[in-house]
Amino acid sequence: MNWYNVGKIVNTHGIRGEVRVMSRTDFPEERYAKGARLALFMPGAKEPVMLTVASHRVHKNFDLLTFEGHPNINDVEKYRDGILKVSEADLGELEEGEFYHHEIIGCTVVDQDGREIGKVTEVLETGANDVWAVKPPEGKMHYIPYIEHVVLEVDPENGRIVIDPIEGLLS
Repeated sequence: MNWYNVGKIVNTHGIRGEVRVMSRTDFPEERYAKGARLALFMPGAKEPVMLTVASHRVHKNFDLLTFEGHPNINDVEKYRDGILKVSEADLGELEEGEFYHHEIIGCTVVDQDGREIGKVTEVLETGANDVWAVKPPEGKMHYIPYIEHVVLEVDPENGRIVIDPIEGLLS
């Protein structure tokens, strides 16, 4: 089964079993909703700990979660540095033209003439639009903005992205 990172438990918060999560999801309302199931992967552990969200709130730049059956700090201290993940089956459907990062990373980027530009190695979130870091077979990294007139076609099933590079984008 494939698992996808939604956050990291960085600390506890208070004495009532809350954990402070540095979130890595675009869907915190869905991922951290009461009753949501998350898998906690601890460093060095072979199997994840399955947890059910009891509550969620936002405090400063963190998501604060409690889990069913973990009512106090002593129950959750051991979870610090654990990575919270969801299974592939729990990802859900996206709108047309939206993609999960794992679908984009590894895709080959080509121009309209079919010339290979490189492979996507990372998705950078800028606020306005995502930017894809593309590593060519040789040379320096290219940064492709995910905007309509640059990215013409995205085919994650075949691992292919077609772009129309604007002037200066690949130099």
